[in-house]
Amino acid sequence: MRILVLGGTWFLGRAVVEGALQRNWQVTTFNRGLSGQAVAGTAAVHGDRMNPGDLQRLAEHGPWDAVVDTSASSLAPRDVLAGATALKDVAGQYVYVSTVSAYQGWPDEPLTESSPVLDGPPDADSEYGKMPEGWDGPDLHYGRQKAGTERAVLAVLGQGGTTIMRPGVILGPGEYVGRLPWWLTRAARGGKIVAPGTPEKTIQPVDVRDVAAFALDRAEASSGGTFNVTAPVGRETMGGFLTACLETTGAPGSLVWAPDELLIEHKVRQWTELPLWRTHAGVWRIDSSGAYAAGLSCRPLAKTVADTWRWMQSGGMPVEHPRWAEHGIDPTKEAKILAALGR
Repeated sequence: MRILVLGGTWFLGRAVVEGALQRNWQVTTFNRGLSGQAVAGTAAVHGDRMNPGDLQRLAEHGPWDAVVDTSASSLAPRDVLAGATALKDVAGQYVYVSTVSAYQGWPDEPLTESSPVLDGPPDADSEYGKMPEGWDGPDLHYGRQKAGTERAVLAVLGQGGTTIMRPGVILGPGEYVGRLPWWLTRAARGGKIVAPGTPEKTIQPVDVRDVAAFALDRAEASSGGTFNVTAPVGRETMGGFLTACLETTGAPGSLVWAPDELLIEHKVRQWTELPLWRTHAGVWRIDSSGAYAAGLSCRPLAKTVADTWRWMQSGGMPVEHPRWAEHGIDPTKEAKILAALGR
């Protein structure tokens, strides 16, 4: 197999490249060469996806049996459309990594692959979908953009030649967002730790290496499709996750569970101040049975926790990203919540 990975130097893109090399595939990567180091054994082409000349030059390095696109998170639909058009004649399967944010109902409703997707034309610019000034409802801009990028790839490659992957939260070694690294760092500090909600609350993070393996399986497939990519509904819990963080770090800490209502009262930002905590009914109710039937396998979350801690302890550093600073609760605020719990 000859594949092209758009991105390929950090987190999911890097995991895709490493997995492809383990399968003895020939791998070309395309990125600007500014973030992360290229994986040894790849043919690196540097360029900007926003530059038509760079896209044309990239196409001259083809053909490829498949393209795996892991680097379009900040691109407008029309930019993804231009890239797919430039690669149409040199790509077999096109595997596009999108997000569950593209669904109309996320995070408020349970989701399947047949759930309706947000509006978003394939040729939209980056302004499309922005909320009006003063809007106090959910911000759908990112989801509309991602829905538009999906339509862009489908418009060029068609249903049979396109795989759309919609993961939720991706964790694992190399994570740049900072969710799991923050929890591990907090666990290692020990003491009384505010744990959000209830220990029985189910969650669905997926390991980056499992997402990468599924992307490669789909690259090798002869047909397209749309797949949610999450851990099974109900298998993992917040209690199990945080206990794994404590056990992995070996710290003498204890979990103090804080009800949702108390956290809301203390204005704890959902999703970021206590990462993975969110009260919306559908956030961890994503049906990925289609992906399981197609070969997705998700390792236990405790294994992801242990491997991420091992990566951190070995000096592993993620690519710098502004989202890292968004995560984690201030110790003073945590202490106030513990005091309110009588702890």
